[in-house]
Amino acid sequence: MVDRLLGRSRDATPVLVPAESTGSADNQAAVWARVQLARNLRRPHTLELIHLMADGWVELHGDRLFGDDGAMVAGLATIDCHRVAIVGMQKGADTEENIRRSFGMPHPEGYRKAMRVMEMAERFGLPIVTLIDVPGAHPGAESEERGIADAIARSIALMSRLRTPIVAVITGEGGSGGALALAVADVVIALENATYSVITPEGCASILWRTPEEAPTAARAMRMSAGEQQRLGVVDVVVPEPAGGAHTDHAETARHLRTTIVGWLDALVPVPTDQLVEARYRRFRALGPYTETAAPAVPAPERTGLADRLRNLLDMNRWATPTGPQPGQGRQRDEPPARDEV
Repeated sequence: MVDRLLGRSRDATPVLVPAESTGSADNQAAVWARVQLARNLRRPHTLELIHLMADGWVELHGDRLFGDDGAMVAGLATIDCHRVAIVGMQKGADTEENIRRSFGMPHPEGYRKAMRVMEMAERFGLPIVTLIDVPGAHPGAESEERGIADAIARSIALMSRLRTPIVAVITGEGGSGGALALAVADVVIALENATYSVITPEGCASILWRTPEEAPTAARAMRMSAGEQQRLGVVDVVVPEPAGGAHTDHAETARHLRTTIVGWLDALVPVPTDQLVEARYRRFRALGPYTETAAPAVPAPERTGLADRLRNLLDMNRWATPTGPQPGQGRQRDEPPARDEV
């Protein structure tokens, strides 16, 4: 496991959910069904998973700049024998709580609170566990006014250099930069029916097909299911869910997730921090296939010197008016032009 983290071996394959057949209507329906399962309102949320997996949970509030964001929860806890800092998005179980928690979409102060707790974890040598379940960062005008893009960018930059182990878990929706802000980790885990994408299927369909009705088509084209993301190398481990989905048995889901998280913490904690940060950097730099080709050398254009330019400018013969008849000038003034001259 540590060898795979450090890039010494890429042969080991973690748990993988059965792949759907590609390019068929059945595949499209299966992917869309997973999207609906990831959005299920009865799916276990961050605080429920924390209480089921961890002991001694102490929640921390506020970003020390603006206020507290209910869509982002952060605090300290113990998972098995590991004292950890946990950060995650929190959706509501009903309409009232969803409104209070902005439907799980953090504001800038939410990401700043997360960064404050992660920096605290680094100072005290605590591993970090992030739980991601967000359709995207909060899109309102107030978030733009308070710098949502800057907060997300700073969170990504901070996580890329934190000198402590980081385990990211996608428990439901992993949408856009709102998810990536907490997913720059040494290992990325996803529940079987979780999704991870740069945009929601409805948003993608509205851009490409000019209608959100094509969302199932967009979901299949984006390869956003956990199994597809694992095959792309974006997700490292896919954790199986109970039959019917995680919403059918919260305790069983938390038990599987706890076992996987503890296993990775056991592997990551002994790794020297320098190797840990370097491996994390290489992991994200290697995402996405590309080909490097050698471009042909372009000869430098010949530039005439100042003397040559002056010589051409002062050349009297160049500006002299020809005296003899020129092509097209051999006819009389009132004579119409010949056909070939036209």
